[in-house]
Amino acid sequence: MIVEVDVYRSPASGRALRSAMGRTILAPMRAARRVSHPFLDHPGPIPFAHRGGAGDWPENTMPAFAAAVALGYRYLETDVQVSADGVVAAFHDDDLARTCGREGFISALRWTEVAQARVGGAEPIPLLVELLEAFPDAMVNIDCKTDAAVEPLVEVLRRTDSLRRVCVGAFSHTRLVRLRRLLGPDACTSMSPREVGQWLAGRVPAVPDVAQVPPRRGRLTVITRRTVERARRSGVGVHVWTIDDAAEMQRLLDLGVGGIMTDRPTVLKELLVSRGEWVS
Repeated sequence: MIVEVDVYRSPASGRALRSAMGRTILAPMRAARRVSHPFLDHPGPIPFAHRGGAGDWPENTMPAFAAAVALGYRYLETDVQVSADGVVAAFHDDDLARTCGREGFISALRWTEVAQARVGGAEPIPLLVELLEAFPDAMVNIDCKTDAAVEPLVEVLRRTDSLRRVCVGAFSHTRLVRLRRLLGPDACTSMSPREVGQWLAGRVPAVPDVAQVPPRRGRLTVITRRTVERARRSGVGVHVWTIDDAAEMQRLLDLGVGGIMTDRPTVLKELLVSRGEWVS
């Protein structure tokens, strides 16, 4: 079975730099054979606030995103679900039970009903357009969770003129191919699970813009010096999710990964500051 992970291409590096801890590391830099999407224009490892910082705030809520931005984060990660009447929510789960403690599925409810749900009993589920408009300078990484969300998502991104500041991924190859066709060549997209398998097998796909994967999947180790360097040689960077432990962040950065997604934005920021790699 192919590893089910989002993978995005970012500028990769062959330069050896010394970290603040004195170790030699691989640092991201542009590769001549690929043109970097504006989403990936960041002078260093990209720190992502995963679901806004789900370890510190109710996940995928406006207070979580606002706290990450206030901390200095320029990159936010979220997901999209769509209601029965086609409204796009910035939310991970279709089922409202885990996050909102109530029965019901976003996909089966009209937005007026979804809007009554409260994450952690306190915060409403945000609209994707609300997130995009509230933080116009933020870059937003979006995981399209369902086939039904494809066309509504595309409509929101075009209506808000957001293609230069979003990167879109999906765990379905068919869904991602459809997104690429509808969004056109200006879109930044991740590798599909099928494309991840190709990369790990030795052939880096030409279409995706960036690789975003977990460090391991079951018994399979995804992030190694060899896989990172393989991507780097093709001008493809690697972002890793979801990393909350500082020692693991350090290890991955020393391998040369181009970005880290975390539920603990403060932990990642403190580490990047200590390495001289935090860019505000």
